[in-house]
Amino acid sequence: MEQYYTITLFLLIVVTTVTFLKNLFSKSNKLPPGPTPWPIIGNILKLGDKPHHVVAELSKIYGPIMTLKLGSITTVVISSPEVAQEMFLKHDLDFSGRAITDAMRATNHDQVSMVFLPISPKWRNLRKIATIHLFSSHQLDASQDLRLKKVNELVEYARQCSESGLPIDVGKAAFVTTLNLLSNTIFSIDLATHDSSNSQEFKDIIWTLLEEAARPNVSDFFPLVRNLDLQGVLRRATDYANKLLGIFEEIIDERLKNPNDTKDDFLGTLLKLVDNKELSLDELKHMLVDLFTAGTDTSSSTLEWAITELLRNPEKMKKAQTELEQVFGKHEFIQESDLSNLPYIQAIVKETFRLHPPTPFLIPYKAEKPVELGKYFVPINAHVWVNVWFIGRNPSVWTNPLLFSPERFLNKEINVRGRHFELIPFGAGRRICPGLPLAYRMVHLMLASLLHSFNWKYHGTNSYKDIDVEEKFGITLQKAQPLQAIALPR
Repeated sequence: MEQYYTITLFLLIVVTTVTFLKNLFSKSNKLPPGPTPWPIIGNILKLGDKPHHVVAELSKIYGPIMTLKLGSITTVVISSPEVAQEMFLKHDLDFSGRAITDAMRATNHDQVSMVFLPISPKWRNLRKIATIHLFSSHQLDASQDLRLKKVNELVEYARQCSESGLPIDVGKAAFVTTLNLLSNTIFSIDLATHDSSNSQEFKDIIWTLLEEAARPNVSDFFPLVRNLDLQGVLRRATDYANKLLGIFEEIIDERLKNPNDTKDDFLGTLLKLVDNKELSLDELKHMLVDLFTAGTDTSSSTLEWAITELLRNPEKMKKAQTELEQVFGKHEFIQESDLSNLPYIQAIVKETFRLHPPTPFLIPYKAEKPVELGKYFVPINAHVWVNVWFIGRNPSVWTNPLLFSPERFLNKEINVRGRHFELIPFGAGRRICPGLPLAYRMVHLMLASLLHSFNWKYHGTNSYKDIDVEEKFGITLQKAQPLQAIALPR
């Protein structure tokens, strides 16, 4: 009898322990909710060609933190400022990895890129070089005359089109400006002109790379078959990456052939670092790829969206122009130092970032270890999308979220520098975009100068209320139909 009680007690202890451990395991390892995945392929077929829209609708069902199964990859989607804040403030290092798509492996870019490298001494060195020598307040203040010159060239181009009665492709014109700003800062040369096809070729290269990186790809969903490159994404991305590297290599080789060429530009600084063994030539070239892919398309696209929204809301454009006249009069040139005196222009830019963030999912992150986030379990190596596109349109965060209303930012301490998580178009934490200070200055200066110099009219047969706002999805978010507008003298 005693043996029976001993066995019974032992079994009771075992059952209790197993039940306790099972409950503990299920609580601490409960994935965020999400749509039921199909066998093998998971939720891939749900994404479509505008995954930020699809994921936003799913988040309304499954909540601010959600799981998608994309092939063999677990992907966690964050769609609220509160969960984003917890991620970036409490678990910044845990989520500091990058989800590398196959396209980003072209020319081994992911192994030398400050955008895609893991947090490491190499990453810190590249980031430090870019920040100190290009994006610091001191360097940006020293180069403001160059930015003013390039923006004045944009205004002059618009004036020539105005006198000829020709419409302006706003995105293309802005792209030429941002491209030449970067190329002059880095190389001391223009890479394009407004009346040449060079800028479009450069834009096509950059956009194709960004598009390939975001394209649904079997190699990304099933890494076991990556080497087969079944959809040819890696091959196409490699072709375009080599074209971009070829442009930079030609400029670098020309500089190296002329040792007496001591231009005081960013390339000169980088080559000195190469000589001092602080940077490799390969790292230099791929840093240029990062700077031009991240620094041209995003700023020009933001300006295009801002002008689009102002054309659709002419009373907002008039309000902005009234502010500019009050500060500058009718004919005075705008200086960068004056931008702080333009709260409504600043509000327009913030509202544009809210509705049309340059990167709708930011650059996807990866969990470096198992993490508890929002009371759920995120496994190691899970990919993490922060849907800033939906955060900016979430009715639980914003009043009348689909309405373009810069007034919502007036007299409010909300900025885009990664501390107000309802508006993080440049990301947050240690992975925040290092080019934010330059992009912020450039977008404001272009927008203020174009609004101050011209009245704008939509070039099309439809009413301004019918201006197309269809999006084209890549790592960045562009207008599907380029904006054509007429500049009228003021």
